[in-house]
Amino acid sequence: MSALVSTVMMATLVVGPFYLAKTLGLRAAVVGLVLSVGPLVAALTGVPAGRVADRFGVRRMTVAGLVAIAVGAGALAALPARLGIVGYLVPIVVMTSGYATFQTANNTAVLTDLPPDQRGVVSGLLNLSRNLGLITGTAVMGAVFAATNLHFTFAVAAALIVAALTLAIARPRAIRPLESATVS
Repeated sequence: MSALVSTVMMATLVVGPFYLAKTLGLRAAVVGLVLSVGPLVAALTGVPAGRVADRFGVRRMTVAGLVAIAVGAGALAALPARLGIVGYLVPIVVMTSGYATFQTANNTAVLTDLPPDQRGVVSGLLNLSRNLGLITGTAVMGAVFAATNLHFTFAVAAALIVAALTLAIARPRAIRPLESATVS
């Protein structure tokens, strides 16, 4: 799930500048300002997302975060360019707040109840999955955008998040420690 989500979120950073500059005709400085909204939203929603995950449960908030990302990606796939900057930013804000919620809840779900000697390895695997997603988002989603357009790219992104959502819903409630999953 983390790799799929990171793929989609990286697409916003790779595809966004081209869309904003070429399709909307924005100058570089304005493109930079518009692109800074997503990271700002992530920074502002990280701590509240943690509180919400603690209050309502990580499983529920993992799903809620994925739904928000899917809604935002779906909106980017459907909204016409004539809506301008606002038509771009509203879905980005929805996606980014969903991303903060997903990351917080998913990381907590994965790391909770692990023995201390396994947290480092599992944390490293989470980091690896995120980095693989970022690389895939840059390469694959950039290629999809180059071959098609923003709308198709984010339709693909929404489909990837639906796949992650399917995994989240199907995921077993208990996560086995690595020790019990290894072969003796």
